[in-house]
Amino acid sequence: MGCFAALLALISPRLAIFFIWVFSDLLGDAYEDSFWVPFLGFLLLPWTTLAYAVMWASGGNDVAGFEWFIVILAFLFDLGAYFQGSKAR
Repeated sequence: MGCFAALLALISPRLAIFFIWVFSDLLGDAYEDSFWVPFLGFLLLPWTTLAYAVMWASGGNDVAGFEWFIVILAFLFDLGAYFQGSKAR
C-alpha cells in the first residue's frame, strides 16, 4: 500500500489522501479522529496534510526533529503551487 500511495502522491496528493483515507486509518490516527483538519488540509494544503500524516506514522506516533523539516518543506511546496498558479494566469 505504501508504494502505491507514494506513486499516487506523485500524480496528485489529493488522490493519495483519498486512497489513504479509504483504505487505511493513517489520517484518523494522525489527526486524532478530527474530521475538519484533514478535510481542510485536503482542500487547501494537500502536500502538508500528507507529509504530516506520514511523518506522524513513521516517527512512532509523534512528529519531532527532522520530521518537522519534511512537513515544512511540504508546506513550501503547497505555497509554491498557489503562487505558480496565480503567476501562470
